[in-house]
Amino acid sequence: MLEVLYQDDHIVAVNKPAGWLVHRSWLARHETVFVMQTLRDQIGQHVFPVHRLDRPTSGVLLMALSSDIARQLSQQFEHHQLQKTYHAVVRGYVLESDVIDYALVEELDKIADKFADSDKGAQPSITYYRPLAKVECPVEIGRYPTSRFSLLELTPKTGRKHQLRRHMAHIRHPIIGDTTHGDLRQNRGISAHYQTNRLMLHASHLKLDHPVTGEQLSLTAKWDASWQHLIQQFGWQGIIPDLEYDEVSKVENFID
Repeated sequence: MLEVLYQDDHIVAVNKPAGWLVHRSWLARHETVFVMQTLRDQIGQHVFPVHRLDRPTSGVLLMALSSDIARQLSQQFEHHQLQKTYHAVVRGYVLESDVIDYALVEELDKIADKFADSDKGAQPSITYYRPLAKVECPVEIGRYPTSRFSLLELTPKTGRKHQLRRHMAHIRHPIIGDTTHGDLRQNRGISAHYQTNRLMLHASHLKLDHPVTGEQLSLTAKWDASWQHLIQQFGWQGIIPDLEYDEVSKVENFID
């Protein structure tokens, strides 16, 4: 089962697990687990996607319960009328808050986007980031006898493909577990020493105006067991208490 964060007659939000695709795709013909189909069977009605999270990213995923509501919510996303907050564990020490204003050329998939415009120019892309904690571990990964990591709050102001992952790589603080834009040596080291094999990027909070009532909704998705395991290893418990489960084992109850 998926953890339902919010549900009424118009919308439903879940805590998407890392590694799950949002919907079926011919590019992943061999996959058998998808958020949309699982949620449809779980709540007994059709759901309509309004935004997406990358397969390795976990966290708040919002869906509509009708095509009309889906259209309204999609417009909110398109016009950046929602507030999205992510958390990430990155390589190195990040000491100050700042903004990354770095235009990104759209990443095209060789198969799915083969008919897309490959000459499209770079698009404005903005991400705010704020350091919350840092740690130096007595673990040799690479050429140094110790390894340094930071916990960041990320707030994207635009919605480009892989924006957060690409922006953090751009400032040389790649997100741990990023196999496309990250540091593969760091990823292997974290896996070997801390038994964490996922992308350490989580969509923690989503604030929006309800498309029917106008009420402001604030949705929060807690960290999964892998996140909490690494948080404990790094001594970061209690820094963001609303993202921690009382017991890590409770996370497993939401996924069959």
